[in-house]
Amino acid sequence: MPQPGPATVRSRVRIPLTFPDGYRAEAEATTFHGLVDGAEHLALAFGTVAEGATPLVRLHSECLTGDVFGSDRCDCGPQLREAVERIAEAGGYLLYLRQEGRGIGLYNKLDAYALQDSGLDTYEANAALGLPEDGRDYTAAAQMLAALGATDVDLLSNNPDKAEQLAGLGVTVHRRVPTGVHLSASNVRYLTAKVERTGHSIALPRLVG
Repeated sequence: MPQPGPATVRSRVRIPLTFPDGYRAEAEATTFHGLVDGAEHLALAFGTVAEGATPLVRLHSECLTGDVFGSDRCDCGPQLREAVERIAEAGGYLLYLRQEGRGIGLYNKLDAYALQDSGLDTYEANAALGLPEDGRDYTAAAQMLAALGATDVDLLSNNPDKAEQLAGLGVTVHRRVPTGVHLSASNVRYLTAKVERTGHSIALPRLVG
């Protein structure tokens, strides 16, 4: 990926949100010029950051099946819902990143699901398709945070790679705040693979052991 220049704010608009459980939040959506990957990523600002406090930030990769249709094969939809409420309470940003299937795209993700049904885990399935286990690059996210003036953050994430990439891109991550554990009968193998393969901070043994 080429060395990026700075991104700039393109537009801001207020959006009232209502979730299926009735939770409501007011978001300020920001779009950008100059993102290195050319994708239409979105920043949603919630709440108010207290004076002297660090904004709480979530990098949320788009998941049509989980975020929109409520699929139980992953924990993306519940994580999105949780993140909005926690960020609204603390003040900060949710970056909605167009990185379906950890960057492999929707159709490839569904192909990987078919391979998972035959016994492969989520990372093995990607590899069997000749695709990266996790193809996400967070350079655009770092550009977005810089344009928002949020280069010192608390990161709401179970994924150590997000914090490591942001730190390498000039964002100071003061602390990584784990999300809740959203366990279902359909996503146990998915969450277990996250813990075992990429060191996600998900306390599964306490819940399923």
